[in-house]
Amino acid sequence: MKISTTAALSISALATTCHSWSTPHTTAFKARSSSISSRSNSALFSAAVEEESAAAATYADPSRYLSDHPNNNVPPHIAALVGKGLHTKPNHPIGIIRSKIQEYFASQPHDYVIYDAEDPIVTTTQCFDDLRIDPDHPGRSPSDTYYIDDTTLLRTHTSAHQSEHLRSGGDTFLCAGDVYRRDEIDSSHYPAFHQLEGVRLFPKEDMKGADGLTGDEWTSSPECNAIGEDLKATLEGLMDTLFGETEKKWSEDYFPFTTPSYELEIKYEGEWLEVLGCGVVHEEVLAMADRGDRRGWAFGLGLERLAMILFEIPDIRLFWTEDKRFHSQFKEGQITKFNSYSKYPPVFKDIAFWIPEGFVENDFFEMARGIAGDIVERMEMVDEFTNPKKGKTSKCYRITYRSMDRSLTNEEIDALQDELRERVEDLGVEVR
Repeated sequence: MKISTTAALSISALATTCHSWSTPHTTAFKARSSSISSRSNSALFSAAVEEESAAAATYADPSRYLSDHPNNNVPPHIAALVGKGLHTKPNHPIGIIRSKIQEYFASQPHDYVIYDAEDPIVTTTQCFDDLRIDPDHPGRSPSDTYYIDDTTLLRTHTSAHQSEHLRSGGDTFLCAGDVYRRDEIDSSHYPAFHQLEGVRLFPKEDMKGADGLTGDEWTSSPECNAIGEDLKATLEGLMDTLFGETEKKWSEDYFPFTTPSYELEIKYEGEWLEVLGCGVVHEEVLAMADRGDRRGWAFGLGLERLAMILFEIPDIRLFWTEDKRFHSQFKEGQITKFNSYSKYPPVFKDIAFWIPEGFVENDFFEMARGIAGDIVERMEMVDEFTNPKKGKTSKCYRITYRSMDRSLTNEEIDALQDELRERVEDLGVEVR
């Protein structure tokens, strides 16, 4: 069945569309689409790459994300990542996985529209309110989210575009893109990554028996159950396509924008792995999108997580490298095991300080990334104690510095560590 590839690009102003499967209103835009049926991987990318390159010209402009607004917390190293379009590169692991997912949905008996070049700047309404995310949800906090100003931000998930497409009449669509979140630092976490969202609304006639049902009456109805079974069958088929036939396990979960909600695990090479979250679209989400007369399902997954498993890539930073030794190993449409081309030695440095009330760990991690960039491989707390006489708490963090491309010298790391020790006092800590 055909898939339409659509790239939405804001022309006249910052588009405003963003919490997530892990635990909108836009300004004027133009969109182009092309029908895709039983084509090769190259065809899946032909329109997408053209349109993404046009979008990248607009999105890859750090000045769009950096400002002197008092609530802007986007650092230069994050602004520099926007517009890379890794998910649209045919020979990149992220693009290869996205292509295989698209091919699977192209084989399904429904016409899916692909959105892959939408503006990463969205509103709080799109990212949170339209998805029933509470005003006091931690995901809204500046410690978790990159804000442009009071009401716009870098999307934290591709679900931010869901209500926009529902409101414009979309029934079946996939949405892929880069998303941004402040997070811990280790081999599987990075402040920029990629998600793919899928939505399918069912024909009204299939849901006629549930007309007027709400709340528990709706979620316990045969129609809601039928949507859930269709969702599970669709996603189990996707996992078999990516991983080969494998054992699967479903468990109940919670997302504010779906009910009931589920998490899917698969058994791969002897281990159970969480691969995605999904559920029946919450009736309030549909009502807010002016689609209260429809029912359907939605899912979301992280492309890096799948790529790290399938390509056996050990460090999430590698997806962003420009080293030819990495990129030369991958070809369009092929899943091949990554061969490490080097393993440079780490340099370990500790830093300890007394923390103030309200200390936010992510602020410290973000500061370290801003100083040392991607050579910060890991930051972990190795000691914590409270002095009962002083009533103060001390934390000690071990920082692992390691470059993926070269050996580091003690002199350059000492300079970075000294800068961190000096600047961390801006967070109100007292370095020990």
